[in-house]
Order: sequence, then structure tokens, then C-alpha cells
Amino acid sequence: MSILAVVWDVDDTLFDYTAADRMGMRVHLTAEGLLDSYDSVEQAIARWRQITDRQWARFSAGETSFEGQRRDRVRVFLGKEMTDDEADAWFSRYLRHYETAWSLFPDVLPALDALAASHRHAVLSNSSIHVQDRKLRALGVHDRFEVILCAAELGVSKPEAAAFLAVCDALELAPHQVAYVGDHPEIDGRGAADAGLLSVWIDRGDVYATVEPPVGPRRIASLAELPAILGTDTRFGAPSTFR
Repeated sequence: MSILAVVWDVDDTLFDYTAADRMGMRVHLTAEGLLDSYDSVEQAIARWRQITDRQWARFSAGETSFEGQRRDRVRVFLGKEMTDDEADAWFSRYLRHYETAWSLFPDVLPALDALAASHRHAVLSNSSIHVQDRKLRALGVHDRFEVILCAAELGVSKPEAAAFLAVCDALELAPHQVAYVGDHPEIDGRGAADAGLLSVWIDRGDVYATVEPPVGPRRIASLAELPAILGTDTRFGAPSTFR
């Protein structure tokens, strides 16, 4: 049966999270006077990313709240006890720098334009609706999606099948009628495939460049390849002639 809808991950799929995080943290650490503890800015940023990944895994496993993982990222990174208010204030200062670096990947708008008339579109993210709704609005693409679901509100996160099935239910489509596009080979790629969706792993050759691709998802290097996978009869970047 034809694919009728495309469900998108946000961070590092539509939105260049890695670049924004690195740039924002670089400016933030400089402003906070924290770089003297590290051999280089890159070392400090790498440690922040490792801590972020570990705390996010705790959130995904249901061991902490969305706000809790943010606070614990700060506490572990700084290596000291902090009240919730102190951790929130530090994270808020980082966010101001991070948000100035927000941008879409250059292949996103052409892909959305090419598929606008032929497919319905939704978002499934392992973040919170408060964060992603605001981000999608700031990036100018919020109105492209008829459904936006996030793990913090769903109570279940990718790669659990229930997360993928929840967005299918919201679209009133069967899993085999839905494609999922995400950047993480396991959380997005294998998770969507195991849930019965057409899984497309966007491998931009950065964070997961050395990861062995899992069995199941289609692997692409650019969203320019997506219309061909979905069988869309359009030239990429040109207005769709689908009626």
C-alpha cells in the first residue's frame, strides 16, 4: 500500500541541533568563565554532549523527568550540588546562546516543498511539546505538520513501538502507510522499522558516521533522496503535480 504520511524527527533531522548545541555551549562556557578547567573548547563541548546523552537515556528509560534530566546535566557537568532553581538558571543562560544558533538543514525546505501535496506530515520527537512547538515556530515550519507528538507528554519514547504507533493513531493510518524519517540509527531507524513503519535513516555522516547501519531502515545521506523512496512523482525542489 502507498505511503500516505511522513513523520519526522526534529533534532539533527530537520533542525541542526548538533551545530547549535556546540556553538551555543562554546559561547556559554566562555561567558561563564568555565574554559580554564579544560584543555580545549572541543574537550568541554564533548563532555557536555556525553553527559547530555547519558541523562537523556535516563529520561527515555523513565528514570527522571524532562526537567530533571536538564538539571542533572548541569549538576554533573559542573560537578557540584545545586538547587533546582540554580540548575534551571544556569541552563536558561545556556539556552539563550543556543537559541541564537538555531537553523534548519539546507535540504529540509526543498524536501518539505516536494512532498507537501503528495503526503501528510507529522512530528514525533523524544523531547517535550513545549520545546519542539516553540522551536518549529521559530524555524518557520510549524504549520507544515498536522500532528506534533513528544515523549514527555506521551509518557513513552522512541524506540518503543508505542511511541511510533501513537503518531500513526493520531493520523488515523496504519503503520505500513506511514514513513518515519530520523537521524539516529537505533532510536529512529530500527525503532520505526520494528514498529512496522517505512523507516528512513538520514545519515548525514557526522555523529553516527562510524555506526554500523541496523537492518530495517532505508539509509539516505540527504533528504533529496526521500521523494524517490516514497515513490513521489515529482522533481525534487519543484512544485508537486500530485492531485
